[in-house]
Amino acid sequence: MKKPELLVTPTSVDSITPLIEAGADAFVIGEQRYGLRLAGEFTREDVKKAIDIAHHKGKKVYVAMNAIFHNDLVDELSDYLAFLKEAKADAVIFGDPAVLMAAKEVAPDMKLHWNTETTATNWFTCNYWGTKGAKRAVLAREINMDAILEMAEHSEVELEVQVHGMTCMFQSRRSLVGNYFEYQGKQLPIEEIRANRTMFLHDDERNNKYPIFQDANGTHIMSPNDICIIDELQEMIEAGISSFKIDGILKDESYLASVTKLYRKAIDSCVEDPAVYDEIKDSLLSEIESIQPVNRKVDTGFFFKETVY
Repeated sequence: MKKPELLVTPTSVDSITPLIEAGADAFVIGEQRYGLRLAGEFTREDVKKAIDIAHHKGKKVYVAMNAIFHNDLVDELSDYLAFLKEAKADAVIFGDPAVLMAAKEVAPDMKLHWNTETTATNWFTCNYWGTKGAKRAVLAREINMDAILEMAEHSEVELEVQVHGMTCMFQSRRSLVGNYFEYQGKQLPIEEIRANRTMFLHDDERNNKYPIFQDANGTHIMSPNDICIIDELQEMIEAGISSFKIDGILKDESYLASVTKLYRKAIDSCVEDPAVYDEIKDSLLSEIESIQPVNRKVDTGFFFKETVY
């Protein structure tokens, strides 16, 4: 079996080295001006530093340019892509065809990963973007395991699957959703935790707490639980999924390093000896459950249930 890449979204340049030591193979970084829901903000200087550190250790860095672009940002895309080419980024993550068109002009050799967050739900669409220049498709979080395996069977591009972390349930380009609920809504009030500048949308009926993440791309309401399928990796590894992603949004560096180390162990054992993986996978899940924040349980997301729209 081919060993899939372990991809992590770091919170800062300082977290790159600890995550490499924990077992990460590649990283997603970028500026929120161009990238969607990033775990940390990376200036151009940070991007260059992160790439230098990762390349020195034989690891890869992918830079996110999958934000929702309006007319005012289109003229900036070529300049940023030229910078990423010079900085030797290993790939650019895009969703908007404007990025693809700009890359063909200023960085024609740049590897492109197609990621719209929600619309990579069938292998035909993934292959379509492959014909346009994408080398990888990032699969939607709302599809189940059977669909993922079927897509792997027919895909002509690399496939990336998120295996750990929170997912986005709702996005608005406006940044005032939090204020709207805080000052107008009584049923689902906003609680602001000033210490770490996060907010939560409370659903008393379901006893759920939805983190609200705000960046330059607007307001994002995140899932109440974290995906965790550390004990369900074997079928996807056997199917040839190229990359497993750990999303570090709203997580601290210590937590990310611990989770990365556990997934490293899971992937390595599954590839080298599936029988060993079968023996240790339940204990790996228990270890992750033991370090989860009190208000964030883990579940399997949509992997084993039908998508509901």
